Amino acid sequence: MIGRKSAVSALAGIVIGGAAVALATGQLGGGSNEPGRQRIEKIVHDYVLANPEIIPQAMQRLQSREMAKAVDLNRAAFETPFASAWAGAEKGDVVLVEFFDYACGFCRKSNPDIDRLLAEDKNLKVVWRELPVLGPDSVAAAQASLAAARQGKFRQFYDSMFEAGRPTPGAVAQTRQAVGIAAAPVSPDMQAEIEKNYRLAQSINATGTPTFVVGDQVLQGAVGYEALKDAIGAARART
Repeated sequence: MIGRKSAVSALAGIVIGGAAVALATGQLGGGSNEPGRQRIEKIVHDYVLANPEIIPQAMQRLQSREMAKAVDLNRAAFETPFASAWAGAEKGDVVLVEFFDYACGFCRKSNPDIDRLLAEDKNLKVVWRELPVLGPDSVAAAQASLAAARQGKFRQFYDSMFEAGRPTPGAVAQTRQAVGIAAAPVSPDMQAEIEKNYRLAQSINATGTPTFVVGDQVLQGAVGYEALKDAIGAARART
């Protein structure tokens, strides 16, 4: 949670980013004995009081910056798939990461958008990360999904599982049988993968699924094809 004090600090760069330069070049009035930091803080303080509607914008900007830093610090962990839980170009110039839950209707709604992006963009790599947050059935489905990934059949399981509807024990068992996934106990590395995904999601303040990471951007919810395509374009422009 970003507080008002942090938002006001962010406004120093967002609202009056040129204040420090103006101060250094003598464009701001006043005696030179007053510390520059205090003068800038007063300008920000007065501006916020006169324009309180900019606080939400500043908070959103600050949050985006903090998320971008978290992604950069853990980029390899975000973008390295678990076994076969990926699609598209193996060495794609842009990686789209999706945190998902098989019980999430918004994840199901987003699947056609991902399929369209993969069909249109041959330099895109998509990595799926299990984030079972909607109950025990989600956890069981995620464990079966990781087993499928280890056996090279993630995408078949993924598509069939969403076609089956809710990830009930019966639906998971039926999907596993239809795809040809051998039953296997939950291995330590599978459990570690789920725990790692929880930590990664927490690092970017992900509040649910789907959550997408593209370049330095974090998009939460079923944001749609256009928003994802724009994020991919922005990430590609920075490479």
